[in-house]
Amino acid sequence: MLARIVYAVNWYNIGAVLPMLGRQLPATTFELGLVLGAFLLGAGIFQVPAGFAALRWGNRSVSIFAVFLMGAFSLASAFSPNWVVLAAFRFGAGAGAAFFFAPALGLVTSYYPVGTRGPVIGLFNSGFSIGSGIGLFGGALLGETYGWPAALLAGGVVLLVMAVVSLLTLPRTDPVPERRGLRKLWDAATPILRSRSIWALSVGTAGLWAAYYIAAQYFIDFASAVHPGWSIALAAALPTVMIILEIPSAPIGGWLGERSGAMHRQILFWGIASGVGILLIPYLPIVGLIALFAFLGVADGIVFAILYLLPSYLPEAHGETLALGLSFLNSIQIFLGSGLAVAFGYLAETLGYTVAWWFAGAVALAPLSLLYWVTGRRGAVANPALRRPAGPRAVRAPNRPA
Repeated sequence: MLARIVYAVNWYNIGAVLPMLGRQLPATTFELGLVLGAFLLGAGIFQVPAGFAALRWGNRSVSIFAVFLMGAFSLASAFSPNWVVLAAFRFGAGAGAAFFFAPALGLVTSYYPVGTRGPVIGLFNSGFSIGSGIGLFGGALLGETYGWPAALLAGGVVLLVMAVVSLLTLPRTDPVPERRGLRKLWDAATPILRSRSIWALSVGTAGLWAAYYIAAQYFIDFASAVHPGWSIALAAALPTVMIILEIPSAPIGGWLGERSGAMHRQILFWGIASGVGILLIPYLPIVGLIALFAFLGVADGIVFAILYLLPSYLPEAHGETLALGLSFLNSIQIFLGSGLAVAFGYLAETLGYTVAWWFAGAVALAPLSLLYWVTGRRGAVANPALRRPAGPRAVRAPNRPA
């Protein structure tokens, strides 16, 4: 949980100092979009290799390596002489993020039995929200006080400390990884790569993922351009409200997912409402923006808790292949999201922020129809021993070995 929090700090601390980077490196809005996109590109490209690495070396080993790798590149980012070098370092930090996410989530799920993982996955995911809020608001304060390098430096140092702490404290619950050649690894991965449900989840929520990311990362720069009287701290406060409300809503989302007959319908409901809300960002006054970002926080927490729970109930993504399934999902999602984030920056630079927000809302809404291809159901369907009796005469099924 602590590693997840610090990991998230290094996703969002750079968004807090974007205006400073633009002035001091210097960089245009489009070039800053390339810096943000470079991180997402690294996080997207290395997701699937992370899943294969977890199959080969185990979730625990890969997770700890990832924290160290991300920390090293985040630390180096603080010493970037220009935006091109910064983008390169952020690409490396994104690679570290990729190697952490799915193996760490796979390790967490290994601590809990089927049917009880939803709230735990939501709680673990809320660690990302806690870290995001610290990175966004704390990064803004550090940047205003000591300059933008201080925000990036602090995030990298704490990540390296957490790599050591994780090495000393994380329980060794992984089975001894089987020594597999490339052929056996590929055979184990084939059901994941061919899964219609994984593809539908990945592509169907990629625009929604990008829209949440854009709202949190770009809003400060948008507010600086449209509301020049606002301080950076005030502008950062609104997406921070969003991130804070993800913390309690994520466990609730996992709880809802465990009790939903078809979890993809929950994602669809909250996703449509979020996309419509993002379309309204250019038109809302401060009170409306506060309410909108509060809603987006609740929706974001619920959506991604369910999204990361659902693959654990797909027959092709259980046990040791869960990390690969999650990494494949995240790879498609983040890879497409990085392109959408860059496109948002380009539209904001050339056509203005109003058109850019229209774009963000549209890409959140358009792919959601693909979720109807998802076949995963809650644990009660996958595990008959957990099925709720249909009525007073129903007899509980006896426990049977898996």
